[in-house]
Amino acid sequence: MVSSAPSDPGRRRRLLYGRRKGPKLSPHKEELRRSLLPQLTLPLEPGRDPRTYFATAVDDVWLEVGFGGGEHLIEQARAYPRVGQIGAEPYEAGVAKLLSKLEGAEVSNIRIHEGDARDILEALPDACLGRVFILFPDPWPKTRHHKRRFVQMGLLDILARVMVPGAELRIASDDAGYVDWALERGVAHPGFAWTASRSVDWKIRPEGWPQTRYEAKALHGPPAYLSFVRRGNM
Repeated sequence: MVSSAPSDPGRRRRLLYGRRKGPKLSPHKEELRRSLLPQLTLPLEPGRDPRTYFATAVDDVWLEVGFGGGEHLIEQARAYPRVGQIGAEPYEAGVAKLLSKLEGAEVSNIRIHEGDARDILEALPDACLGRVFILFPDPWPKTRHHKRRFVQMGLLDILARVMVPGAELRIASDDAGYVDWALERGVAHPGFAWTASRSVDWKIRPEGWPQTRYEAKALHGPPAYLSFVRRGNM
């Protein structure tokens, strides 16, 4: 049984991502960070219903962990206007890129956390997310760095707590080692069931799964698309 108690926010957590800052941002992007980002920043409050974080009424809330340049996040927001989209991204340039896409756009169902996605997960109440995306995370390929991979059994415990029964967990990677890693843990976890019944189910990007900028590059090999469903009982 997964505990519903949030983890201690004061503990020292293992860093799961690399640098936060990259090349100097353009003056326009710096201005967007000053003016637009505060309007979209997620005001984390422990136990708060995440549907109340949005200016317009939403029926469900989805979370994207590490949204990169925000291509997938904004496409989901446009396709599902009644679903609140929360995006976590620690990389400053990625957040700035999303802000540039949102400038002037009529999208009111996105909230941003410029930081560790675990901050969000720890603040969420039980059974409140309808979908979670972990798309092309840093594979940390060296064996000594595997402990820094985002998909871990403990993380799946937390996801099982915050996801409603029947909710979908989508994981994509072009790194074969990471795909094996994520699949092994997803299949072994009692809170999730892998939905694939044939190889095409994970070798071809499913309909309604927008392509990311990183995916278009496919740096390490053909991408794999893993989909898990949150079981009803644990």
